[in-house]
Amino acid sequence: MSKGRIVKVSGPLVVATGLADASMADVVRVGEQRLIGEILNMTGDSAFIQVYEETSGLGPGAVVETTGAPLAVELGPGMIGTIYDGIQRPLEEIMKLTGPTITRGVEVPSLSRESKWEFSATAKEGDQLIGGDVIGTVQEGPVVLHKIMIPPGISGTLISIKSGLFTVNDTVAVLKTADGSEKELTMMQKWPVRIGRPYQEKFPPTQPLSSGQRIIDTLFPIAKGGTAAVPGPFGSGKTVVQHQLAKWSDVDVVIYIGCGERGNEMTDVLREFPELTDPRTGESLMKRTVMIANTSDMPVAAREASIYTGITIAEYFRDMGYAVAVIADSTSRWAEALREMSGRLEEMPGEEGYPAYLSSRLAQFYERAGTVACMGREGRKGSLTAIGAVSPPGGDISEPVSQGTMRIVKVFWGLDASLAYRRHFPAVNWLTSYSLYLDTLKPWYDENLGKDYFLNREKALRILQEEATLNEIVQLVGKDSLSYEDQLTLETAKMIREDFLQQNAFVDIDSYSSYDRQAKLMHLILQYDSLARAVLDQCVDLQELFAISAREKIGRAKGVPEGDYVRVYREIEELMQQEIDRIAAKGGKEND
Repeated sequence: MSKGRIVKVSGPLVVATGLADASMADVVRVGEQRLIGEILNMTGDSAFIQVYEETSGLGPGAVVETTGAPLAVELGPGMIGTIYDGIQRPLEEIMKLTGPTITRGVEVPSLSRESKWEFSATAKEGDQLIGGDVIGTVQEGPVVLHKIMIPPGISGTLISIKSGLFTVNDTVAVLKTADGSEKELTMMQKWPVRIGRPYQEKFPPTQPLSSGQRIIDTLFPIAKGGTAAVPGPFGSGKTVVQHQLAKWSDVDVVIYIGCGERGNEMTDVLREFPELTDPRTGESLMKRTVMIANTSDMPVAAREASIYTGITIAEYFRDMGYAVAVIADSTSRWAEALREMSGRLEEMPGEEGYPAYLSSRLAQFYERAGTVACMGREGRKGSLTAIGAVSPPGGDISEPVSQGTMRIVKVFWGLDASLAYRRHFPAVNWLTSYSLYLDTLKPWYDENLGKDYFLNREKALRILQEEATLNEIVQLVGKDSLSYEDQLTLETAKMIREDFLQQNAFVDIDSYSSYDRQAKLMHLILQYDSLARAVLDQCVDLQELFAISAREKIGRAKGVPEGDYVRVYREIEELMQQEIDRIAAKGGKEND
């Protein structure tokens, strides 16, 4: 380790000299309080250091000491249910040590060195092992079976292994490598956050990620191992959408990154998640969640690191063969941290002051998503789905962060402030949103939900697009001047918007909707359209067709309890057929 001296302090950026032996990306300790920082740039023996803590009080002459290692996270039992800051410091442990305010320079290990875990060996002495092979398991809480793996890049013969109670620092196995040396293995491994963990092969996404949100699952699905962006202005419901995805997504582990958002939003997550029941296991949702909390009042520099901390932890659980979702809220705040550090480094700015490498950094984050064949000989497959919120100023998605994100991700859920003001949630605009996974996911939908599912999706979208065109005409000449067919189109579109796409996150029955329920509800609405359209010629009073009791029951159908919806939907369909037939017969007699 080498030591240098500070020559300049500019906010979170510190310039130090005398660090000729240091390397780019090395972690350093700054000043008497040993503030943690990272070397961004080297010029000769001068280092430009990004300090992850408040630098007030630092001045020229203060000592800077390198650790000789890059910024890395500790990976092992004890992460599930933990709340970390942007550089993986456990906030609850720090609070016990220093109180509600984080003391600068505090050093607390990311994984407890005192907690003991029940290690159950699965490998045997004499086994030939390579990086990624599982040597044992730890039951981490009631939900996650934590698989202890050989770190990447290590291989050899297992010469000893034992089960029992151990801390993460205790040796649980010994591996004899090819050069004859012995490598002691613990339940913890470290990995640099800015380097993606290795895998054998990446596969095209073929299975959708079930979110329970109808507008997402039916109209704009995301694949497991896919990427999505949720852009929208203030108050349009980005955080609520991400909370719903974290609660209901069909994944084994959720990594929630609060990156630069307001403290009250992160507080809501921290209070709400422990009280929520995981629908998959019946346990608290926190039993399969890791939180990264780096709010807007925390140091800007640590905000930049929080994204990498979260996705590295996610890759670790992916390597166990799990489906993992990374929810980042929001990448705009992360980009602002990049812009501030770039400005202090006096780099040539790009558009709107963001660094010229903004798109490259965004791509480095999202490209770490995917469905992969994990390292090791067991043939495990894991997936990592990355979903990032974008907060464009004023909702203007032409700004650089939104545009850079849209060029990378495959799903775009564009939130609309006007929908949010009308209390239509999720406020996803069906005219501007899209999913590029439809072609790869169609075989799965056809096999599991039938070919009608995609046909109904396309028909619903077509009706919504026709409604947008007709609304322009209605504003000019009024609704009554439209033909019966067009008036029916507007009525069906209204049903799709209000009875299908609108969903209440605070009502238990409506908060989550299974694929089968979504398919049947959409079929019910489109069946009404088909039956009504077939009798328009015999219909004397169109309003009578709109006012049938089955129409009202469809409006309430999403509130039917989960166990009863199949029966109730069938009854509504039968009633609808009878009422429309009666109207057609009545109209036929009057026409005669």
